[in-house]
Amino acid sequence: MVVLGMASGLIVACSSPEAKQKEVKIDQAKKDSIALLYDPADADPRIDEFMQRLHKRAAFNGNVLVAKGGKIIYENAFGWADYLHKDSLDIDSQFELASVSKPMTAIGVLKLVEEGKLKMENTVNDFYPDFPYPDITIQQLLSHRSGLPNYVYFSETVWPDRKKGMSNQDAMDLLIAHKPARYGSPDGRYHYNNSNYMVLASIVEKVTGQDFAVYMKEKIFDPAGMKRTAVYSTAVYDKIPTGVIGHDKIWRRSVVQNYLDGPVGDKGIYSTVKDLYLLDRALREGRIVDPGLLDSAYTARSKPERSLFSYGYGWRLFHPQENPMVYHTGWWHGFKSLYVRDLENDVTIVLLTNMANGSLNNLDDLYKILEIPILRRNAYNANGELVN
Repeated sequence: MVVLGMASGLIVACSSPEAKQKEVKIDQAKKDSIALLYDPADADPRIDEFMQRLHKRAAFNGNVLVAKGGKIIYENAFGWADYLHKDSLDIDSQFELASVSKPMTAIGVLKLVEEGKLKMENTVNDFYPDFPYPDITIQQLLSHRSGLPNYVYFSETVWPDRKKGMSNQDAMDLLIAHKPARYGSPDGRYHYNNSNYMVLASIVEKVTGQDFAVYMKEKIFDPAGMKRTAVYSTAVYDKIPTGVIGHDKIWRRSVVQNYLDGPVGDKGIYSTVKDLYLLDRALREGRIVDPGLLDSAYTARSKPERSLFSYGYGWRLFHPQENPMVYHTGWWHGFKSLYVRDLENDVTIVLLTNMANGSLNNLDDLYKILEIPILRRNAYNANGELVN
């Protein structure tokens, strides 16, 4: 009977919620490893030819991953991580995502909404009573309809120590103390603005009682299998712990991080092309946020430009007929990025570069190879018709 009791206890232990959760994590890790399988011998030669040309002619320096139908069909690393030291990039190199951080911040906010810890109707004043711009809601911040002044420009005139990283709380305190003039009224016209997502990250910290970096790791990055993704701030690190250095147009102009690399949410997330692909899979599979809630992020919250381009909750939207695509671009301190997700055809494109030039403006041929619409504003007229 003692033996039976021990066996019974073992069965209960093995079927405990903690054990089941561990099994789920192990199973998902195996699936993620399979999703990342890639043999260079199987690379799409058309994409390779295009990327080699982009690297040589347009000075693309960075990493690329292209996937279709749940399979990576091309990945590669081109050029230097740090030109001064002649360090080569590898496929797992971490890049500053710049504004490609915004979709992830939005996902983090939607997770709190899903858990009932935050409401779209909540205002900034619910968390910061002294905030001098009343009636701004979470929904307006997500969709860039708050009318807030841009802290990036304003802080240049009032931040006292250019060598000291500014935290999100510092940025909030500056807005509260100095009350710079706002751009517009709440829920007015769409106006893309970094303040919206810096404020959202600050609210996440208030609601959770956690540092934004910790919350994002626990609730977004880890569940998505993103092992090489993190939030880095110069308010925490004297030197951001990544070997990839941003460069501005030419190699001899490397970009030094400064106090504006402190606030996060609008930027400040560092990741890899592989991790961003894993995020795409996790979102498609409904593993991070409820699919219905996620669909609300893909709904236009601004008047479409050229009948095709608009903004949702943290995502830029490109919606040619029957071919919805969500994406985001980023540009900050020597880094540029592009993250494209074709929701209809299950195509994912990730381009991360530490040479802030115009190479990412020359991707028409890549879209043609993948047989998806050309994602470039100037390719369309006011009626949404392809003109070149």
